[in-house]
Amino acid sequence: MKSTGIVRRIDELGRIVLPIELRRTLDIGERETMEIFVEGSSVVLKKYRPTCIFCDSAKDIAIFKGKNICPKCLSELKRAAEV
Repeated sequence: MKSTGIVRRIDELGRIVLPIELRRTLDIGERETMEIFVEGSSVVLKKYRPTCIFCDSAKDIAIFKGKNICPKCLSELKRAAEV
């Protein structure tokens, strides 16, 4: 992991502000959805990209009954249901 040298305090509501320079560099817009991961004792933020619950593809994702699914897996499910 690369250090940015930026240090921020967590406020009383548990929030951290990402500096504008960092958001511009990483192309993070206002109201962008971020995903939170834990890696050992580290907290990692990544831009959220919905992926298929079956194959992790991020291309042409649709929502089916509240779940993310790609066209290929949806097609396979339809074929399996016909059998």
